[in-house]
Amino acid sequence: MIGSSLFYRRLSSPLHATRAGVGAAWSLSLIAAAVILYHPLALLALALGVLAASRGAGVGAALLRSLRTATIVALPIVLVNVLVSRQGLTVFARLGDLGPFGRGDLAVESLVYGSVIALKVTLTILVSALASLAVDPDQLLRGMRRLSFRSALTATLATRMLPVLAADSQRIAEAQRTRPPGSARGARGRVALLSAVIGGSLDRAMDVAATLEVRGYAGARRPRARPAGHANTRQALSRHDLAFGASAAAVLALALVGRLSGFAEFASYPRITMRLDAGTLVLGVALFTAIALPFCDRRGIDR
Repeated sequence: MIGSSLFYRRLSSPLHATRAGVGAAWSLSLIAAAVILYHPLALLALALGVLAASRGAGVGAALLRSLRTATIVALPIVLVNVLVSRQGLTVFARLGDLGPFGRGDLAVESLVYGSVIALKVTLTILVSALASLAVDPDQLLRGMRRLSFRSALTATLATRMLPVLAADSQRIAEAQRTRPPGSARGARGRVALLSAVIGGSLDRAMDVAATLEVRGYAGARRPRARPAGHANTRQALSRHDLAFGASAAAVLALALVGRLSGFAEFASYPRITMRLDAGTLVLGVALFTAIALPFCDRRGIDR
């Protein structure tokens, strides 16, 4: 369980070498592009770019596991849209009366639109998983201290507790499997496992709260600004920071240009209309290149 969890681990990759704020902004730009674009080719280019990025970051296997989870979420989206939507004109199956869903006239347009939305959701899950694996949460939360020290501390503790809860659940599940026949199995066993993990987490939360109170965290104040003339310890932007910052800007610009210029024109209802020409292909290649290009520079990070 712990090996398959989406927790950050320091690796030698360009994305890991990038400061957390830049990595988070880069991830948000990919999610924004997935929200802006509807053309299936552009979304597929984004998906291929994210998979290539996971390979370049050394977390490809973990991202493929999250892809299986995303598939479980995406398939019901397609199914429900096909059953519920009645706006399409190209009917490929007539199932008669489906009760609360009305008449079962299944349209190609509903299938395609549901697939596009499912692809958007899948992209959001994949990018979030990639950010969780490759962006240092401690460094990211450290930058929030000046905005809200207590919120940053709470988020840091919650992030650190996730691996502990995963370890607890693994140990309890192993203990359940060693019990003799007749013990709680199936749904009852899962409920017992969940209650044990929740109970243990509440006890641990009380211990952590008491420890923080003893150490004086309750009276912590917002860090003060450095006095004038104080030495500046902030590091300059590295070439990886600049590369991923440029990649984020390029992805957002390409998504906006594709949406506004018509290169990524796509409509599902009442009939499918989709632009597919040289401009659309160039847009897809450019999106993939903008995502994958920062991973080509591995100077100074290889072990």
